[in-house]
Amino acid sequence: MNHSLKAWNTFGIDQSANEIVCAENEQQLLNAWQAAKALNHPVLILGEGSNVLFLDNFHGTVIVNRIKGIEITEKPDAWYLHVGAGENWHHLVQHTLQLGMPGLENLALIPGCVGSSPIQNIGAYGVELQRVCEYVDCIELATGKHLRVSAAECRFGYRDSIFKHEYQDRVAIVAVGLRLSKQWQPVLTYGDLTRLDPATVTPHQVFDSVCHMRTTKLPDPKINGNAGSFFKNPVVAAEIAQELLSQFPTAPHYPLVDGSVKLAAGWLIDQCQLKGMRIGGAAVHQQQALVLINAGNATSHDVVQLAHHVRHKVGEKFNVWLEPEVRFMGPQGEVNAVEIIA
Repeated sequence: MNHSLKAWNTFGIDQSANEIVCAENEQQLLNAWQAAKALNHPVLILGEGSNVLFLDNFHGTVIVNRIKGIEITEKPDAWYLHVGAGENWHHLVQHTLQLGMPGLENLALIPGCVGSSPIQNIGAYGVELQRVCEYVDCIELATGKHLRVSAAECRFGYRDSIFKHEYQDRVAIVAVGLRLSKQWQPVLTYGDLTRLDPATVTPHQVFDSVCHMRTTKLPDPKINGNAGSFFKNPVVAAEIAQELLSQFPTAPHYPLVDGSVKLAAGWLIDQCQLKGMRIGGAAVHQQQALVLINAGNATSHDVVQLAHHVRHKVGEKFNVWLEPEVRFMGPQGEVNAVEIIA
């Protein structure tokens, strides 16, 4: 239990694992997984550890997926990309823009690896991965069999996919297929993007604006450990949203196609005057209340206590109960984050 995970999670939580293996190809990943399973040890496959909170030492093998490679096929309608799961997501966004292939600019500076993007159906500033995802390539861990999961089969939802359910411990994502349409349509529905002119805006201007918003509002994990947005934006029934808006008419809200309404978790937390609130080494970020940070040698217990406090303050004030977006890892693997902070 002497392999530190501190460098392998952006929260900078100091827990350990029995073993850490960096896999640069499918065979290395399979070998590491099957070796651990032969010993009945739990296994966790990580990208950049940008969306996990280690609650405890991990009593098994952590496999760091570093399968690289970007293949591009151009067709009359679109560019088709086949991207290794271990590629850095933001570098991919930059790379495609430099090659004159727009479509990912709203997703700039989202931390983590490409292979993690379909698990969460990552999204920001009005765009989710499902808008551009064609397929996800996996290997079935027990058999080594290749599996191509179409976008429809991924069952994408808000921060959700089949990879959090049936496929969670059965497969490893090795590549993601993306389609970037040549008929580029800017998405300018959030934040500073609403000030840009859709008639003249360029993909680079959207990219720069997104980067500016993220760097001014969000803490740098190298300075203050964090896992980005700690909580999901809650989606509530229309009646609950109406009730809330009758009391708080300025609350940001986004009606969804099914009639439900998405609320802004950061705004809800901010209204409870929780920015800067600290428990032990964990704190609510001063600029963006949606982010919990490691303000100085935070333990996982500090983060859990703070998340519990935030959840209850928001629940008492608004009768809306926040759920973590961050995945919680116990000694044997993922545990129910809502139960932990309830």
